[in-house]
Amino acid sequence: MLIQLYRRALIEATRLRRVFRGPLREGWSVETEAMTRVLHHYARLSSWMPVGFHRRMIGAIAPRHRPWRVRLSSVDIDGIPGEWIVPEDADPARVLLYLHGGGYACGSIASHRHYVARIARKARMRVLLVDYRLAPEHPFPAALEDARTAWRWLLARGVDPSRAAIAGESAGGGLTIATLIETRDAGEPLPGAAAVLSPWVDLTLGGASIASNERYDYIPRRVLSLYAARYARDTARTHPLLSPAHAPLHDLPPLLIQAGEAETLVDDARLLHARAIDAGVDASLSVYPDMIHAFMIFTIMRLPATDEALVELATHLRTHTAAASK
Repeated sequence: MLIQLYRRALIEATRLRRVFRGPLREGWSVETEAMTRVLHHYARLSSWMPVGFHRRMIGAIAPRHRPWRVRLSSVDIDGIPGEWIVPEDADPARVLLYLHGGGYACGSIASHRHYVARIARKARMRVLLVDYRLAPEHPFPAALEDARTAWRWLLARGVDPSRAAIAGESAGGGLTIATLIETRDAGEPLPGAAAVLSPWVDLTLGGASIASNERYDYIPRRVLSLYAARYARDTARTHPLLSPAHAPLHDLPPLLIQAGEAETLVDDARLLHARAIDAGVDASLSVYPDMIHAFMIFTIMRLPATDEALVELATHLRTHTAAASK
């Protein structure tokens, strides 16, 4: 009840603000503008918070109920906590390894379970969600080592790589590309598909959209700099596994890149796409009008583009993991 009252008050305050100042973006509804402003202001406050407190805040707002029509089971991935999310109609041969976002310092199975369950249901795939180690306690390359361990763990249990995929949003998107690069360079099997959603793939913060979209989005340069420092620590931000948009991208699997037009990191997505195409990768880029960073995971905002992006992602995953289909 209190949440509903707060939401209603926030929407009415935003409606009043728009009467005097006009909409912040012409394509935003009152509801969208209200919710993006909450994220915008909280993100700026979060840069002053201890990382442990920020993690607890994220955990506190994560849904407590179990996602519907999926089976959940905890698993130990050679010492890394993981969770299988398996929809009722899943094709048992198809598997998605999902790497959550959170600036390499936040996020967890609990915070991403419901969104990943939506992917699992729509794609009809088993999904392995991983609690990789977080910075600053575990800086680069800890998260990458854990992602590589999870991929090898799946292969060791008989998963056909051509029927598997790796995906992630934000920092999880950068981690996805780094995992693919390391796997390729090690001469190990790559998945049949990959997808990155609002990927953070340039820790040098070179994208012009970081400045041009700062008034709309909730991840300003200051926050990005803080999270980059936590993860990179003493490693140069130009390292190809920290900023994989600048790494050689040849021979990667079919890649879907999604981003929001109004997000600070949209230029990361554009750079990754251009570099992938130049390297001969089957890569596609979808930039959704007026959307903010990682809009796909904010199902509470009820944005039509959220469902559209989910359908596109599921179609990509199904299409490119069908190698062994009868």
